[in-house]
Amino acid sequence: MIKNLLFSLLIVFGLFFVNDQIVAGPPFRTDDPIPVPLHHGELYLFSTAVFDDTGASGVGPAVEFNYGILPNTQFHLVLPMAFSAPKGEASHVGYGDTEVGVKFRFVDQSTYMPAVATFPLVEIPTGNASMNLGNGEAQIYLPIWLQKDMGKWTIYGGGGYWINRGVGNKNWKFAGLLVQYNFTDAFFLGAELFHQTPSSVYSKDDTGLHFGGGFPVAKNFQILFSGDLGNGITSYKHFSYYFGFYHTF
Repeated sequence: MIKNLLFSLLIVFGLFFVNDQIVAGPPFRTDDPIPVPLHHGELYLFSTAVFDDTGASGVGPAVEFNYGILPNTQFHLVLPMAFSAPKGEASHVGYGDTEVGVKFRFVDQSTYMPAVATFPLVEIPTGNASMNLGNGEAQIYLPIWLQKDMGKWTIYGGGGYWINRGVGNKNWKFAGLLVQYNFTDAFFLGAELFHQTPSSVYSKDDTGLHFGGGFPVAKNFQILFSGDLGNGITSYKHFSYYFGFYHTF
């Protein structure tokens, strides 16, 4: 129900406005359909983690690289250091799972249509699963993302299906909707509502609300941040964050 509501809200809000497209995505989990322009790139140095009653896990430092390889087409790569600190057990740090993907926009934004793209990802199991630094099996994500801009406001969202093989793992779904206010091209604040189904036999549904944004620190450089205080939308109590440095070239 929540996934259908998020998709419906996105379409209802998005069909009546038009403006220049704003590139979005990190620091939120919900992504956008706008690829990096041809022969331009993005570089993120970031950390993200989750803390709950079982301990903490995440990545950082990690590097995300995006590059416009063709018109409307972006190559994507994430190289992470991962960490796992379960309560009452030994902590581990090491290289995590490598993420590779391609974002392809097949509908441009117009007066009555949002921009639409697909962004398939593959999580290559390069991390040590026995130390909780990786999944142990390849994961594949098949999403659709939409976006509409209206003056200084941007709305984007969508979702997809994760193919998640491995012992104890479950295929799972993600849907998200984000509303963002752009004070300038480099200074923005936003709020994200998302829902995901369980990714393993040990996890539960999670509905979350993230707040975050970005602000400039130098030409073509931003600081990005977001957080989820485990706000009681579901019974899963936790704290999560994203913090990163962003450079365009």
